[in-house]
Amino acid sequence: MTIRLYLDEDTSDADLLEALRIRGMDVIAAAPSGRGGLHDDDQLRWATEQQRVLYSFNRGDFCRIHSAMMRAGESHAGIILAVQQRYSVGEQMRRLLRLIDTLTAEEMRNRIEFLSAWV
Repeated sequence: MTIRLYLDEDTSDADLLEALRIRGMDVIAAAPSGRGGLHDDDQLRWATEQQRVLYSFNRGDFCRIHSAMMRAGESHAGIILAVQQRYSVGEQMRRLLRLIDTLTAEEMRNRIEFLSAWV
């Protein structure tokens, strides 16, 4: 199964959303889907319920949430993390597409990937 993305509030950029959609990606963002303002735990749980991999700049919180979930025996659909203001919209898109072309949704399950690794 192909990875479906969920962009949290930090990564919800209209240009990135449109660029990914133009390239055929199944992607939604927090605010337009009515998920704005929710706690990070709730964002990840909702993304998982929707079978979507969460993309965020909030590296510290999502690394902690991932670790806590793994210790508790819980599961998530996957997390992709990036450094905020490091990548242009085009670079984010290229790296996300490279990751999505390489990994399946099943391979992303309970996994964290860092956008910096997808040169």
